[in-house]
Amino acid sequence: MVSRVIPVDVFDLVIFGATGDLARRKILPGLYRRYLAGQMPGESRIIGAARSDMSDKAFREQVRVAIAEFVPKARQDAEAIEKFLGRISYVPIDATGTGGWTALKKMMRDNVVRAFYFSVAPSLFGDIAERLHDHGIADAWSRIVVEKPFGRDLASARALNEVLARHFTETQIYRIDHYLGKETVQNLMAVRFANILFEPLWKSEYIDHVQITVAETVGVNGRGAYYDKSGAMRDMVQNHMMQLLCLIAMEPPYHFDPDAVRDEKLKVIRALDPVAPEDIVRGQYLPGQGEGGYLEHSENPASRTESYIALKVQVSNWRWKGTPFYLRTGKRLRARASEIAITFREPPHSIFDDAKGWRENVLVIRLQPNEGMNLMVMIKEPGPGGMRLMQVPLDMAFADALGADAEDVPDAYERLIMDVIRGNQTLFMRGDEVEAAWAWTDPIIAAWEAQGNRPQSYDAGSSGPEDALMLMHRDGRRWREIRE
Repeated sequence: MVSRVIPVDVFDLVIFGATGDLARRKILPGLYRRYLAGQMPGESRIIGAARSDMSDKAFREQVRVAIAEFVPKARQDAEAIEKFLGRISYVPIDATGTGGWTALKKMMRDNVVRAFYFSVAPSLFGDIAERLHDHGIADAWSRIVVEKPFGRDLASARALNEVLARHFTETQIYRIDHYLGKETVQNLMAVRFANILFEPLWKSEYIDHVQITVAETVGVNGRGAYYDKSGAMRDMVQNHMMQLLCLIAMEPPYHFDPDAVRDEKLKVIRALDPVAPEDIVRGQYLPGQGEGGYLEHSENPASRTESYIALKVQVSNWRWKGTPFYLRTGKRLRARASEIAITFREPPHSIFDDAKGWRENVLVIRLQPNEGMNLMVMIKEPGPGGMRLMQVPLDMAFADALGADAEDVPDAYERLIMDVIRGNQTLFMRGDEVEAAWAWTDPIIAAWEAQGNRPQSYDAGSSGPEDALMLMHRDGRRWREIRE
């Protein structure tokens, strides 16, 4: 390929599905914040594309409303908003037909980065990719961003990969997982690989077990039709939680390089053992707290789709053999919280035989809310009366530690979109990585579908099904309490 010089700070970003919910809530407000931060210099432009027939002015008004609703008031500068809106245009387009593609081509400029965000249903990925290619809109230096779900099983993921590969190389495809854009997730790599304190202890010899929790208080309201074809396993475990597991379990890459990092994540996925049926708990929330249960929102009143799942996962390699990873995620739970808790083993010998209150050291990496980390350590309880131990956190909330306002911390989508413009794929999934994750996931889903068992019911506002507690208790462990 002949190289050419492209100013990396100037781009045309086309957002397909620009009138949709994701664009309104995350993409467009995030781009405005990046504009405020000075990351849209020069003549960079944003082009909205969707089926709706509207003018540039009408679309800009939609963007204005989105900024007013989803950007903190303190960041809403009237003059900046007007300048930002001046960079935005719109083209009505038919993703499966011919309408609008000629107009879009005329809007494209040479010698700038061309990025295309597919904020649409996966069923349209192939149609858009084909038309971008056939109309000469995307060139060999263009980049496309595709949202999850990337397939619903291995066969469909392979089919999607094959469709995209007909028109784009792997280096042009950015499969986005917003969890990887979170500040804390990236800091997990920094904590591991930039501190000699942790890496020597990061193995089964010193770590008893790992818990990964993604708990939500909301139900599937408004998403019943989608969720009933997905469930917690496909919606959360196969992608978001798999990525978190990989970052915890991966070996140090030779360099902080996109393919080096993704090579090590792929090795983790391929080292995952099949999950035994007794190590899986599936649940479905009941009506409560003024809202209907899962079945009230499903199109199928006899649905066996899980809104909660807990699994015990084993990584069969030298570093992790014997250290279980416990994963759980669910809707309508007690609190909204996403965290990784790494529990270290007991000291081989305690000199405090008569001391009370001993607990394990735990490194907690909190993704939401209030991103940060804390390390739970044992100290002597102040005061006389003998050696009484107590557990205290060495706490690092990012807003406090870095002196930053929480509103100043970039949203995951902001960071990832800018990585697309810069051509940095480190935090994006590669095609073989996606397929390997589905190859592990498919047999688990097939096994419970063959059994035909209904998910266990659990109360809205609880911590999930009772059997999820037993999943830990039988191993002499317990889940961390879910709290905001």
